[in-house]
Amino acid sequence: MVGPTRFMTLHACFELGIVEALRKEAGLTAAELGAAVGAKPDAVEQLLHLLVKEGFVAQDEATGRYSLDALADVAETDLERVLTFMGMIKTGMLRQLYYLADSVSTGSVVGLKELYGFEGTMFEAAAEVADVRAAWGPLAKNETAAVYPWFFRSFDVPAGARVLDVQGGNGLGAIMTCQLKGSPGLRVTAFDRPALEAECLRNFEAQGVAEQCSFVGGDVMESLPGGFDVVLLKHFVDMHDKDEVLTILKNAHRALEPGGQIVVLAPVYPEDIRDTDDYQADFFPAYILGCVVGRGGLQKLSTYRSWLEECGFEVTKVSAKDPADIPADAIINRVVISATKRG
Repeated sequence: MVGPTRFMTLHACFELGIVEALRKEAGLTAAELGAAVGAKPDAVEQLLHLLVKEGFVAQDEATGRYSLDALADVAETDLERVLTFMGMIKTGMLRQLYYLADSVSTGSVVGLKELYGFEGTMFEAAAEVADVRAAWGPLAKNETAAVYPWFFRSFDVPAGARVLDVQGGNGLGAIMTCQLKGSPGLRVTAFDRPALEAECLRNFEAQGVAEQCSFVGGDVMESLPGGFDVVLLKHFVDMHDKDEVLTILKNAHRALEPGGQIVVLAPVYPEDIRDTDDYQADFFPAYILGCVVGRGGLQKLSTYRSWLEECGFEVTKVSAKDPADIPADAIINRVVISATKRG
């Protein structure tokens, strides 16, 4: 009962500017806050009961004036990160999850159709729907900035290798491969929908890697180009059901030279789903099925290991982020799985 109400009460205090007003000046009454944010003092006071209860805001019992309590100690960068998530939860989740059962029944994101008249995935909608882009875009940028440097530290690329970045999007993964794994003769190919080619090539040119990078258009569910030493699967295997993941892994196996390496970046469930310190199962089933693609979901590491072995790979290394490098508010638990092609 109280999950949505707690979330929206807190978020409204940020949206209205109540917290910002208290950042600028401590010791404001409800009337002064109401005047500052354009709301009735009575309503402001009602919203602030929760924040006082939780210790986010303090109220002087004698004067009734409000000041920041625990929120005063939150670093600006931490606050910005959390508010980015909160914006995504409100716009990208609370609205769309009303249609969660319909999304599961149809295998599509029904909320996008009902709210915006858009048929497709959240990724596709972000290119056309301003609301979705505003909610998803900042989060995607933050996630990329936090994850990619660690991802590329987690595996080796042989000198002069040919690397295939599957679902390479705008080319960032290929660019970072050149920048962080560069060697004489290294060549990187971004593979994705043909419509992304022009943007990808522009980015290669702008980053000075056009001579090392190329683009191939296609559908990962059909086939991948061949002759590669390393195949990268980043951020997307959890957006597919088992049969689709197996198809992708088999296509990657065919794309690799004998002894070649596949590198998979994916969020995973704990081996014991009853682990009460882990929130993956609280968040991701509804998020992926009801908000993002309408299919797929996280798997356990042991599941990915068995799928890779079934498709002709031998897992050689699994890397997880140092817990000290993971923000306390983070839900996601990613691993990097490296495996070698057998046969």
